[in-house]
Amino acid sequence: MSEDLLPTDPAPSSDVNRQLELALRERDIILGSAGLGIVYVRQRVILRCNGRYAEIFGYADASEPLGRSSVELYPDEPAFKQLGAEAYPVMASGQRYKTERLMRRRNGELFWASMTGRLIAPDDPAQGSIWIVDDITEQRQAQDALAAVTAELQLILEHSMVGIVFLRDRRVTRCNRSFELLFGYEPGELNGSSSRQWYLSDADWEAAGQRCYEPFKQGRAFEGEMLLRKKDGTPVHCEVRSKAIDVSDLSRGSIWITMDISARKNAEGALVQAKDELEHLIKKRTRQLQQTVLAMEQKVLEQQRAEAHIQRLAHFDALTGLPNRVLLAERCHQAIEIARRHGESLALVFLDLDHFKNVNDSLGHRFGDELLKTLARRLKTAVREQDTVSRLGGDEFILVLPGTDNTGAGHVAEKVMELAAQPFQIEQHELNVTPSIGIAMYPSDGSDFDALCRSADIAMYRAKQDGRNSFRFFTSLMQAEARRGLQLENSLRRALERDQLSLVYQPQVSLVSGQVIGAEALLRWRHPELGEVSPAEFIPVAESTGLIVPIGEWVMRTAVQQLKAWMAQGMAPLVMSVNLSSVQFRHNDLPGQISRILDEVALPAELLELELTEGVAMRDPQGAIAVMNDLHRRGIRLSIDDFGTGYSSLSYLKKFRVYKLKVDQSFVRDLGDDPEDRAIVSAIISMAHSLGLQTIAEGVETLEQMQFLRSQGCKEVQGYLFSRPLRAEEFPAFVAAGTRVLDEHAELWHYAI
Repeated sequence: MSEDLLPTDPAPSSDVNRQLELALRERDIILGSAGLGIVYVRQRVILRCNGRYAEIFGYADASEPLGRSSVELYPDEPAFKQLGAEAYPVMASGQRYKTERLMRRRNGELFWASMTGRLIAPDDPAQGSIWIVDDITEQRQAQDALAAVTAELQLILEHSMVGIVFLRDRRVTRCNRSFELLFGYEPGELNGSSSRQWYLSDADWEAAGQRCYEPFKQGRAFEGEMLLRKKDGTPVHCEVRSKAIDVSDLSRGSIWITMDISARKNAEGALVQAKDELEHLIKKRTRQLQQTVLAMEQKVLEQQRAEAHIQRLAHFDALTGLPNRVLLAERCHQAIEIARRHGESLALVFLDLDHFKNVNDSLGHRFGDELLKTLARRLKTAVREQDTVSRLGGDEFILVLPGTDNTGAGHVAEKVMELAAQPFQIEQHELNVTPSIGIAMYPSDGSDFDALCRSADIAMYRAKQDGRNSFRFFTSLMQAEARRGLQLENSLRRALERDQLSLVYQPQVSLVSGQVIGAEALLRWRHPELGEVSPAEFIPVAESTGLIVPIGEWVMRTAVQQLKAWMAQGMAPLVMSVNLSSVQFRHNDLPGQISRILDEVALPAELLELELTEGVAMRDPQGAIAVMNDLHRRGIRLSIDDFGTGYSSLSYLKKFRVYKLKVDQSFVRDLGDDPEDRAIVSAIISMAHSLGLQTIAEGVETLEQMQFLRSQGCKEVQGYLFSRPLRAEEFPAFVAAGTRVLDEHAELWHYAI
């Protein structure tokens, strides 16, 4: 780096010049060899930099960046301005400003940089500043990877069905909810407490310490059974496994995994007691009837029958008499081994009844049990002698079909569906159920019992997704979709905090005035690895996991804040439309939550419109009416989205406090050449007028569609004919410029209005 990196004083004397020249040369060598980038910037222009700085930003040498604007080094100008706004007050006070930011290399690549800056003269900022820069991209990536692993470990801890606790000096540092529930404690109640409280006595506690902690010193784990106590004093048998976190440093504590085995211990005790009683009875009878061999044989036979009954309980379902999962696994392992030796195929069929819970909820479990027993008898008639029909539990059944190919498995599935479709007469009730069936084939879909079960289960859920009452063969695409679904769920949990979600706004245009009178807020998700994820893909995931509640609240708050910001910039008030999912609509405090958001932003309630689909409103019409009335009293507008695509009831529609129906784009798309769609759209608009409701059509892309809608009395439209969804910063310019389509086709427009 040259002596011009920093401003210099007027030329000194010749001796001083030589000393200064030597000092500057030494400084240049040090700075040129520095592992960090150093730059001198004045008035947004790079005046000097060292070689490391040029290397970080992708320049060939330290001379290439000179004279360039420092703004080019940022992702965009707003990022540059933001840094300036944050850094200047600190640097102007004479202090160093340090930060980590996304920066841009010469080739456009973004990277993370650590930056430290300081003004040369705090009292005279015009002299410029010196910045020290380092590339920390790999460090940040490692931090993100660590965060992902930590999140995964936390999910495992939270959702484990066994109790897990971490101890240090025999005190609780952390435990999962299953551990708290096992011993009857409230969330967080055990934190920091001694492990003594879940032992029956001090002696038991001391003995446990000797039994468990002695193996730790030898680098071994502990496994055993213990009789512990719950918070209320109730004894509980537990299987305990523990291990030191770091065998080389026992002070770091240990992890303990506990599982309640009281039921098993009780069953073992009852079995031992039953066996003891039986043996006692045999001995007593034997002594009484020693004179007859026949009596002895009879007692032996009784014992054999008792043991056979116990064996049956261990391998067969108590309700249906079918093999249970234990026996099923054994038979499937045997069938797979035979198929492997002979190079044959094998089919595993997974059956689940659709909406079986409704039978139990409406008629009681007695009727549900009778239905399952009848179905079990029918299933046995659908298979061969060498096949296995088993019940896993609930309404789930598995069929193992050795020596069966895809065609044969399909025939069995069709036969099972026919048998299940026949009415079930249980006492005075005639019940009808339908099955969803998944089929996995050995060896293509799995090489063992567990793998085949997983594949068949995935295929069964695909059958449910495709409308139920059908069967599906497992495919690798299903497996990929299942993995992607899990990936989306895990990523979506962090999308909000990682600022990956955003909103775009679809202009809504009046067919009377030609002006933009509203905007529909549309959610978008851009993942750093998955790219743009379609709302049609991630919204169902958000709804099924409950994540739609916090995401929906964020969408609501962001949309109304944006409308308020537009109005502050001088835009005339317009209506902001926000979609509500069924999960949000069922949220207990929805009306109050929306009112609080409006109060926070100071936005009039009449400028917010909530869009509900027919299905949301019709799932619980009476409950929907109550929520709609509450929202209506608060001045919030409601509209029915995608009208005509679901199953609606006009008797309820007239009771809903809505003011607008949205005509679905599936009807609008073919208005030009489909007379049925034109008839449906005309009927919807006519019906809305009769009920005093407004209409808006979505998906309008042609003038012909717009003219037809206007001729039928539709007042509002939205679609690509007018504009694609716009980013927040683009929307005001579109409103100010007017509707381009209307300007270009003024004659048609005036004819239409």
